[in-house]
Amino acid sequence: MNLFTLLALMAFGAYLIKSREQKRRIALLGGYLAQHQIEKLMESLTDGYLRALGEEDLERRAQIWSMLDTAEVTLCEQFNRFVLEFSKVDEADARVSKLPLAIPYADKLFPNATFDMRKVLSIHARGLAHAAENRLGQSQKNKAFTLSAELFLMQHSCHWYCRSKTVASARMLALHKTPYKQLLESVAPETRKAYLTLIEG
Repeated sequence: MNLFTLLALMAFGAYLIKSREQKRRIALLGGYLAQHQIEKLMESLTDGYLRALGEEDLERRAQIWSMLDTAEVTLCEQFNRFVLEFSKVDEADARVSKLPLAIPYADKLFPNATFDMRKVLSIHARGLAHAAENRLGQSQKNKAFTLSAELFLMQHSCHWYCRSKTVASARMLALHKTPYKQLLESVAPETRKAYLTLIEG
């Protein structure tokens, strides 16, 4: 067996292992998310924000914002329940590799280069709740911008857990035309500080 064939077999084997691990993580996270309507509520909110911002009739716009306030509370409640349920996952299954690309068993080979998904989800839960409560005292427009950023960063973390940081960032660009760096700059300062401390610590 020549070197090229050996390397090709090793690469294929690594790909199979990586794919199996990603499918397992997708199934694990998806199993918890399936018990809630978080993704549906997230889509409704982001569409609703655009509708409210584009509405010229002031009374109609106020009605839309009021409905969105209710949806925000519902989303936060469901996300908090999801985070509580996911907190019971074993630590080994909650570790996420900080490496930019998915490498088989990276979370076990390089334990110091990982973070705990349970903890990052808790950070997102606080960020979403604070944004929904409008603790920064923002206008409806700015509140919607901040809450959208909090939602997108949470989505980025979920993609990162299932795939890799590189794939997660690429999906944010494809889905929301938003670079990862811009997401970090757009969330509330408290969220950004807690998130970066966990991710980079």
